[in-house]
Amino acid sequence: MSILVKDVLLGGKRTNILVDGNRIARLDGRPRAEHVIDGRGKAAIPGFVNTHTHAAMTLLRGYADDMALDEWLQRHIWPVEAKMTEKDVYWGTRLACLEMAKSGTTCFNDMYWHVKGAVKAVEDSGLRAQLSSVYIDMFSQGKAALQRAEAERHAKRCNAGSRVTISLGPHAIYTVTEESLRWVKELSDKRGLNVHFHLSETRKEVDDCLRAHGKTPVEYLADIGFLGPRLLCAHAVWLSRREIRLLAQHGAKVSHCPTSNMKLSVGGAMDYVQMRKSGVTVSLGTDGASSNNSLDMFGAMKSAALLHKMAVGDPTVLPAADALRMATLDGACALGIEAGIIQPGALADLTLVNLKRPEMTPLHNLESNLVYSAGGGCVDTVICDGSIVMESGIVEGEEEVIEKAGKAAMRLADKNET
Repeated sequence: MSILVKDVLLGGKRTNILVDGNRIARLDGRPRAEHVIDGRGKAAIPGFVNTHTHAAMTLLRGYADDMALDEWLQRHIWPVEAKMTEKDVYWGTRLACLEMAKSGTTCFNDMYWHVKGAVKAVEDSGLRAQLSSVYIDMFSQGKAALQRAEAERHAKRCNAGSRVTISLGPHAIYTVTEESLRWVKELSDKRGLNVHFHLSETRKEVDDCLRAHGKTPVEYLADIGFLGPRLLCAHAVWLSRREIRLLAQHGAKVSHCPTSNMKLSVGGAMDYVQMRKSGVTVSLGTDGASSNNSLDMFGAMKSAALLHKMAVGDPTVLPAADALRMATLDGACALGIEAGIIQPGALADLTLVNLKRPEMTPLHNLESNLVYSAGGGCVDTVICDGSIVMESGIVEGEEEVIEKAGKAAMRLADKNET
């Protein structure tokens, strides 16, 4: 289907955007299309790319808040997750997709259980996603064998031409053996699959690695050959400058999750300035809705910009334009997709923002408004892969998703209390 977004603000100028198939065809002239969207009073921006999520954790939003990370995970989150079914993950992921669509996200990078349910949820939602089944062997050879077989099965689903692709999801150095990490890297190289990984989220993770291996986490990963350009590391808070240089040398990417890091009080701020100087691609993630508790990338942009200004003591650090690029083009680069920019030939993943909202008025600077004052409620229309996911604030079937996800969440809570 062809779509024409007519008279929309793009790059400070009014223009027409023609979408043909799943690509942006042209940006000027007066083309015709099967479906016309009135762009007056709206601005077009690339769809947000959320590079670190656990989508089905929407079912645990508000379930266990204001706790230390270890207590939160081990005593509350993991026990409930162990009782989740594929159907639960389907509705939790559908709810996540709805929330992301309503706030302008067109693509996300996910790691969770029952990935088959997540794949179906994304396919039904119309969004784009890279999905990995979480790999945790807890240093058990038996569990490692099962996890490898499952990862192999999911890897066979990988289809680079579809909206839904598969990646590999080893959880972290404190939950996965060295042997398994080496195996994941080999499979990644063999199949050309991205790797989604938690790295140096807390000081304890670093200290434990030093005790176990006599090296910091990145040094350890470099020594076992795990680093590479297909690796996307979530959090990366507690890194030395040497570790940042190692990530840059190997082309590894980072997903910065400022809101989750602050909520879980991981004790530090990622060294954004040094990462940029070293050439590390830094994108933005929300983390799961249990540790954020929102999947709104507007909030992630603002949190990142404010956190690093405060951390460095310099209001010029991480300006609005950089935060917006992290949430769009840098995210697309981190996942290796041709999105994050509105230009002919790019994937047709774009968002229309309502400029007549109070948060967007006055319009002295669009990028500043998007980062510092806007929220998901400013999003009017979302197009993903050349199809309309939301128009005029309406997503088809959203009432059913909210109802069924809510019921699934209550059933899980009841199961955990009995």
